[in-house]
Amino acid sequence: MPEIAEVARITHFLRQHLVGKTISKVLAPDDNNVFGKVGTSGPAFEKAVTGKKVLSVGSQGKYFWMVFSSAPHAVMHLGMTGWVQIRGIQTGYTRYLERTKGDEEQWPPKFWKFQLETDSDPKVEVAFTDARRFGRIRLVDCPGDEIRKHSPLVENGPDPVVDKDVFTEDFLRKKMKSRHVPIKALLLDQATLSGIGNWIGDEIMYQAKLHPEQYCDDFDDADISTLYKAIKYVCETAVEKLGDSDQFPEDWLFKHRWGKGKKDSPTTLPNGDKIIHITVGGRTSCVVPSVQKKRGRTTIDDAKEEFPPPEETESPFFKGKNKKKVNGKVKAEAEEEERPSKKARTAKSKPVKQEESEAEEEEEEVKPAPKASRKPGKQKKEEAKPVKSEAEPELGRRRSTRLSSRAAA
Repeated sequence: MPEIAEVARITHFLRQHLVGKTISKVLAPDDNNVFGKVGTSGPAFEKAVTGKKVLSVGSQGKYFWMVFSSAPHAVMHLGMTGWVQIRGIQTGYTRYLERTKGDEEQWPPKFWKFQLETDSDPKVEVAFTDARRFGRIRLVDCPGDEIRKHSPLVENGPDPVVDKDVFTEDFLRKKMKSRHVPIKALLLDQATLSGIGNWIGDEIMYQAKLHPEQYCDDFDDADISTLYKAIKYVCETAVEKLGDSDQFPEDWLFKHRWGKGKKDSPTTLPNGDKIIHITVGGRTSCVVPSVQKKRGRTTIDDAKEEFPPPEETESPFFKGKNKKKVNGKVKAEAEEEERPSKKARTAKSKPVKQEESEAEEEEEEVKPAPKASRKPGKQKKEEAKPVKSEAEPELGRRRSTRLSSRAAA
């Protein structure tokens, strides 16, 4: 999913090629997901944007927007696979180009949701694309300089790069102490901080040398200070490089994290440190255990408390099974008593199934049609058969009488 760095890349190109120009043509076929789920439509977007001048472009975390010469203004989210393309300009970063495999040369591009042209000479052509349709394009009716005071931006936390006056070390400390969730889950919560996604979250934790499973309220002030510096360093560097991974520092985990499930992909860092993948907050997290040490309580610790060892309780079905050792024999004897009982149940279960199946076969042989008892219509047919069988012997006796009379003559 595009994160703060990828959104910064898009806003960079929109500012460079679209700000100050008037939009002369817009095409936006209706899409119930991209437009409809945020209360607008393709035709409404066409009407609102056509003829407007683009005054500015801004971003907050994973959201970005275009302020026009009059309201409403366009606020967009890229979802999982969304992107903005400009004809003749390579807006995609390296990994995006690898996924699309040169599709940027096609115009209009695949999976476009809207296209627009400017009245400038040469004209600028822009398209919003989204293959999986998780992106969102909405219209916000408000003064352009108040757009962040309206939904959806107002519900999101500060941007670590844009909102430097809001995102302070004290702000982070208060947020961490007021929650009890794994720190990685807190970083991914857009209501806390805007723009941090999965790969940036993993990079922050790796650079801070902290474990993503540790609870956010179980860090000391020194760790919080380290984490704050790591957030600023990773986010500012990624934004400065416009999300181009080719320009990321060589010691970043990003360079080596993409090997999960891929054949012949590295599972260690160049120095030999092992890379593992775990699930934190419902998301796959990349971790280097030799670097990222657990220094406090984690979700695993809570799981151990919720499910205590079996020795603490006694089984009501096998008395003495979970008792502590007495003369070193009780536990072993209980286990030996348990094993035969399991085998006995297993041994009996198979013959029972065979006997039941054999009994069913015998019943099928005795009863010509097992379903006949359920359907009265078939019963009548079955009853009719014996009547015919009774008539046959009578015919047979008449034939035998005629034969006997001829023999007598």
